[in-house]
Amino acid sequence: MWTEEIVAGRPARRHIPSGVVFREVPGGTFLMGLSEAELTAVRAIEHGGGAEDSLEPFFASARDARPVREVRVEPFLIAGHPLTVEQVRHWMPEYEDDYAEADSITARLEGDLDDLLEALPFRLPSEAEWEYAARAGTTTLTFRGDGKPGEDQLLDDFGDEQRTAAAENAFGLAAMGSANEICADVWIPGFVGAPADARPRTGDGPRTVRGGAADVYPWQGCDEWLLLLASTRYGHAQFTAIRPVAPLPSRT
Repeated sequence: MWTEEIVAGRPARRHIPSGVVFREVPGGTFLMGLSEAELTAVRAIEHGGGAEDSLEPFFASARDARPVREVRVEPFLIAGHPLTVEQVRHWMPEYEDDYAEADSITARLEGDLDDLLEALPFRLPSEAEWEYAARAGTTTLTFRGDGKPGEDQLLDDFGDEQRTAAAENAFGLAAMGSANEICADVWIPGFVGAPADARPRTGDGPRTVRGGAADVYPWQGCDEWLLLLASTRYGHAQFTAIRPVAPLPSRT
């Protein structure tokens, strides 16, 4: 079912039937949510003239990613990038994507989302797992630091292995924040009462989404770069990408 390989110079596990490459994310604890230091970094970008529009809506919604709290995460496997059109067709051969110009581009699911989730032998990441994976040991706006993220951080086509590798964070994950990736958690504004481990919050209603900066490209000066931040979160409404998660395979 799995093979251990070196992909782009890093250890990886490939799911043999589908060919999807997963990275092993080590367990640990991290501070989840939008910190005061990150808020200060966004204000510095705004005051330095880096914002095209008023960031008041962002600051007003900051409570949706607060309070910051320590979360414990167990080791897990997560796909190195969102599933592509070609990969989705392994489970849904008739899948078509009007947004994709190549089979190596991130697949966007809408009406067929539930069909794919039912067919996948994997699960969705919890919000905690997603943010922990996106941060990859950092505490800054993105894994590249507190500077304003630019279009160079967008990656939506994974046909070029070298370009994909150049975009990876310390956990070997590319394009965290580019596509709007759905999580297992139901959308609940803020983290009051959220668990101290990486379990998803369940309930009725839309799921939570992370990322999405490439989904509104070319940017129109509405500060879409905010979607690249590790802490940005919102409720699922339309199409979405999938970055599946799996437990560590047994070594016996």
